[in-house]
Amino acid sequence: MVAAVIFDMDGVLIDSEPLWREAERAVFAELGLVLSDADCQQTMGLRTDELVAYWYLRHPWQGRSQATVAGAINSRVARLIAERGTPLPGAAAAVRSARDAGLPAGLASSSSLELISIVICTLGLDGCFSVLCSAEDEERGKPDPAVYLTTARRLGVPPSGCVAVEDSVRGVQAAVAAGMRVVAVPAPGHFNDPAFDVAHLTLRSLEEFSIDVLRAKGW
Repeated sequence: MVAAVIFDMDGVLIDSEPLWREAERAVFAELGLVLSDADCQQTMGLRTDELVAYWYLRHPWQGRSQATVAGAINSRVARLIAERGTPLPGAAAAVRSARDAGLPAGLASSSSLELISIVICTLGLDGCFSVLCSAEDEERGKPDPAVYLTTARRLGVPPSGCVAVEDSVRGVQAAVAAGMRVVAVPAPGHFNDPAFDVAHLTLRSLEEFSIDVLRAKGW
């Protein structure tokens, strides 16, 4: 039976993926690298340092270190979230449903703890999570399962007792590799993407999420 729920953040709780794409395109344009939204989609779910390394490998630039570029992207995203960040439909209710059911909620994000704190404050979810974990503290980011395993360990719940909620293919792969049941909430237009078939349940929105739905599946 489900003993804890672990949420991804970007694209699950907050509509920040367009803001990430805006920040990435702006920063990389300064380096002479013009990215389309489709290009940015290729790195969705990666840590910032890993997406910077991804593009540096394909289009090396001069004058700015990869760490500096990653910092510039994070800073721009933080500003955009503070200015325009909005919760995704059903996000706050989904988090609170776990708490109201007596289940601890964790957050396992590829974003930094600084960005996580900004989002939690922006969404008014202070105090709703028992554990906040960033993949930046792991040797490898998603699709490696490390951040999910760390979150489960800190929650004191075995991975098999955790349900993970994810929007990206890499995130779903990470949670599956950690041995968790996975609820996928793909972005509009990606609901039928076969890459999400490894998830145990796919929803169109967190408005469809509830602990009762999980327990009805025998979780």
